[in-house]
Parts: sequence; structure tokens; C-alpha cells
Amino acid sequence: MAGRIPQQFIDDLLNRVDIVEVIDSRVPLKKKGKEYSACCPFHSEKTPSFTVSQNKQFYHCFGCKASGSAIGFLMEYEHLSYPEAIEELAHSQGIEVPYEGGQRPDPALKKVQTDLYDLMQETAQYYQHQLRQHASSEQAIKYLKERGLSGEIAKDFAIGYAPDSWDGLLKALGTSAEREKALVTTGMLIQKDSGKCYDRFRDRIMFPIRDRRGRCIAFGGRILPKASSNTDKEGAKYLNSPETPLFHKGRELYGLYEARQALRDIPRLMVVEGYMDVVALAQFDVRYAVATLGTATTPDHMQRLFQLTSEVVFCFDGDRAGKDAAWRALQTCLPEMRDGRETRFMFLPEGEDPDSYIRKIGKDAFEAELKQSQTFSEYLFKQLTNEADISGIGGRAKLVETAQPMLSQMPEGIYRKVMFEQLEKLGRVELSQPESAHSEMKRRFKSSRQAASNNMKTAMSPVRKAITLLLYQPSLAQHWLQRNSDYNELAKLDLPGMDLLLEVLEILRNSPNLSTSALIERWRQTPTANHLAKLASWQPELDDYEALEIEFSALMDALNKQSVDHRYDDLQAKLDHGTLNEAEMAEYKMLLQQIYAAKSASKPD
Repeated sequence: MAGRIPQQFIDDLLNRVDIVEVIDSRVPLKKKGKEYSACCPFHSEKTPSFTVSQNKQFYHCFGCKASGSAIGFLMEYEHLSYPEAIEELAHSQGIEVPYEGGQRPDPALKKVQTDLYDLMQETAQYYQHQLRQHASSEQAIKYLKERGLSGEIAKDFAIGYAPDSWDGLLKALGTSAEREKALVTTGMLIQKDSGKCYDRFRDRIMFPIRDRRGRCIAFGGRILPKASSNTDKEGAKYLNSPETPLFHKGRELYGLYEARQALRDIPRLMVVEGYMDVVALAQFDVRYAVATLGTATTPDHMQRLFQLTSEVVFCFDGDRAGKDAAWRALQTCLPEMRDGRETRFMFLPEGEDPDSYIRKIGKDAFEAELKQSQTFSEYLFKQLTNEADISGIGGRAKLVETAQPMLSQMPEGIYRKVMFEQLEKLGRVELSQPESAHSEMKRRFKSSRQAASNNMKTAMSPVRKAITLLLYQPSLAQHWLQRNSDYNELAKLDLPGMDLLLEVLEILRNSPNLSTSALIERWRQTPTANHLAKLASWQPELDDYEALEIEFSALMDALNKQSVDHRYDDLQAKLDHGTLNEAEMAEYKMLLQQIYAAKSASKPD
């Protein structure tokens, strides 16, 4: 099919790249024996359960069960499509991705999207140039200096300036009808009913919003103080890009890309309200601040935050609006508050924002207050008890009635259990929690499954064990295949997994140099992929290639013997019924000789 990436190229690419280098450049790894480990980037944890095998070119998390190849990692971590992940790996190796028929999938659509990203990058460069060169940029530069920003921080965040002009950007970049239309699509121009366009951002400090890959996808513009008296509809203090094909404000966080660039290990992420707060905190070397983009915190935001850290701090003004925003944020956090995670709430003194407050008290005092801020449980129960007089029965009943459905949104685990225990203590009641029994049953089942996996060697069927050995060391197939070029009889065995085993053998016959990850990639987006990934996490007690080769050959020989015995029994039944034809009689005699020879060879001398 035209537009598909050849399988041979994918196999060769996975053999060329080193998954350890791919992951370590994004998630710092530590050598642990023959493998590498880290805290999982796909769920929050304090004890590393994420392992990367250089031998298998495969990653696996024993906590959340995420696993896969370098391609799968990039898809999950960078939120790339399958072709995009392959393109990213190929680019890192300096090679082009070939497409069958020479045609990339949806080339027109792909080009349009690429052009939009390129145009947004040009726009960011245009605004940065205007900050440096435009005749009217003095006020913008003065404002930034008054806020204490250095040139280095302004460069890190690619801060720019939109001149006070209705068509500055239009004239600079809208040099064709197509580019003008693209600037409208990205939200940088506004089109009137007459069809004419004008710049959306005018006389504003410009903050590029970048996605997790560092691509500019939108802008936030802060109006300059001298223009704060404007009364037009763009006169708001902050103006954000609209929703576009590149930008969805409920998913993105300003400063997240910059935080990841500045910190290899992110101890916490602090959510503040404005762009300038993020930048000003970075000026004081607090490089873990991010801001939502004109919207309340969403579940997507929380998931992204907890992918990178186990602690999230919300920093709000201490006024009514700030407290209302904090309570909304807490409710959004509930489904994400699993074991090992913490959320804190820091409220600033009246009239202060993070920028002004850190200037007043300094970084050390600011971070000390941050560490002493209210935890998730403290804030939740403080708010609820403020609204209910728990000295009386009615107040305690109200507390339980309000809190119980909230806590029920939390994932099952120790954190949730302790929260319910605190609610019982405050409400002076014993709450029936049928889900607790369910949790215990699930825990026991998980423990039994873990025990079974630890004893795989004895619990596995011969077919399952053969597949597992091939996943651990695909080259084991070659020695057996040299002695058994015809293994069609195995297909007649009605055993679970036999079709899969034969498919694996056939792939390794045609592509003998596949790694574990490249082998599993053949089943991407099929239920079999998850099954193979679980088997691929197995480790032998003794990593002795010769012993593993002997074990694999013995398993396959046993299966082969079982297929011979199965075929012999079929032919014997036909012989007993007098329905054996001439060819089958010859096969029967040959099998009889094989069985007799095998029995003779097994007798002791």
C-alpha cells in the first residue's frame, strides 16, 4: 500500500538506535546490573520500577505495566503518532524514512501542519526581532527591566514584542494569500467579514507557548502599562491565542517545556496564574513554575503534571477569587490523587503575586513557605470543616455527606484509605466501604499473579515458555531452525499459543537479526502485543546462552515429538477402521520407525 513505511526499514531502524540513549535523553537512567532503571515517566512513583534493557531494546514498568520499543516510548512520552515516532528516530540517525510508492501518508495534510508549525516559529522570531529593533519597543524593554528580567531569561522564554500596528505581522509574514490564510488559521490574524485581515496582538509583550517538543503553538500577550486604559475588546491585561489546529488550551501549560529544559529531575511543579509569574520566578532560579492558559486546571493538565513529578503546588492569591480557584483545582485533582502523589495549596498575602512576593522575601524564604503550604488533605478537610459545625451531629452528618462522594473519586489505595479514616475520625462515624473488600481481593489477586510470574519457569506451558525464551533471546531460534526446516506438523497440535509460536518462528526465519523490541513491534495495535510485552519482562535465573539454547531445543523437540505422537494416533485410528490410503500407510510406517528409534535411544545402556 502506497504511503506505508516498509517493515524492513522499521526493523533496521530499531537495530540501529539504542533505546537507552533515546530514553536517557528524556528520562535520566541509572545502571542497575545489566539493565537501567528510573522512576516511571508514565505514572508517579518514588521507588523506581521502570527498567530499560539494552539487550532486548525494550522498556517495561512493573508498576503501571507500560512497555515497548523506542518507537512506543516516543509515542507515549512525546505524544507522537506511529509515523511521527519513526520519523523522530530516523532523524536522530540522520536518515530519511522511505515510504512505499514514494508517497507519505496524507502528504498534503502533513505539509499543511508542518507549514503551520514553521509559520508559528517565524512569528516568534518576528516578535523577538521587534523587541530588539522596533522604534517603539523602548517601553516594552523598560517594562521587562523594571520586572527584573535578564536578557538570558528573556531569551530562554523567547519573549518578544508586538508593535502597536494593525498590520505589522500581516505585512511581514502574510506575503501570499496562502500564508495570510495560514496566519488566520493559527489565530495570529483576525479576518473581518469583508475578508480583510489585521493583527490580533498589538502593543503587547509576547510570550510564545511551546508544546512538549518545543514547537511554538500559540502566544500570550500582556498589554503594556501605558496602554492599560484601552477600552477596546483587546484591552484586557492578558490576551491568549484562540483554539487552533495546533493549540488546545485545556491541554497545554505555559512554561512546562522550559521547566523540562532547565531541570533533568523535577522535584515539583508549581501552578501559578500568569506568564509573568512563571518568567519572574525563573529569574529567581525557581524553574518549576507553569501557568494555565486562561482556563481552570483540567484533568489533562493534572495528568501531564503528574507524569513529570510526584508533587504539584497550586499558588493562588489569598483573595476570594484565589480561594475559589483553589477549590476548583482540588476537585480536579481528586481522580489523580493516588499513592505516592501530593498536592499542596499555597496562598499569598493580600495584594501579592508570586513575582512581587519572591522579590520581597527572596527565593529561600519563598521555597520555605512553599514547603510548609497546606497539603491536599489539610486543605480539603479545613475547607469542609469551615462549612460545617462538626461539634454537633448535624454538622458532622453534613461533613460526611459532602466529603464521602468526593473521596470516592480517588483511586483505590493507601492514600484513599487514610483519607476515609480521617473522615471517620472527624465525623465520629464508621463508614461501610464495600469497595475496600474489593480492593483487598484485587490486592491478593495481584500478589498471586506476581508469585506466579516469579515462578514462570515451572508454571508455563511448553508453548508459552518457548515464546518467552524467543522474546528474551530471539537468536535462539536459528540453531533449532537449522535442524528443523519443516515444522508444519506443529501446526496440527491443538495447543494454546501454538499459532503465535509458529508465527514468531517464521518471522525469525526470515529476519534472523531482530531484537526483542523489533519482534514485538510486528504486533503493534493488536491484543497480542500486550501479551508479548508481559512475556518479554521475564528474566532467567542464570543468563547462560548455552543453557537457554539447550532448554529451547528441548522444549521444541518435546513439542515436535508430541506432534509426531498426535499424527501417529490419527493414522492408527484410520488403520483400525480400515480407511488408511497408500500414502498414509507409508507415513504411518515412517512414524512407527521414528517412535521406535526414539524409544531405543532413550533406553539406558
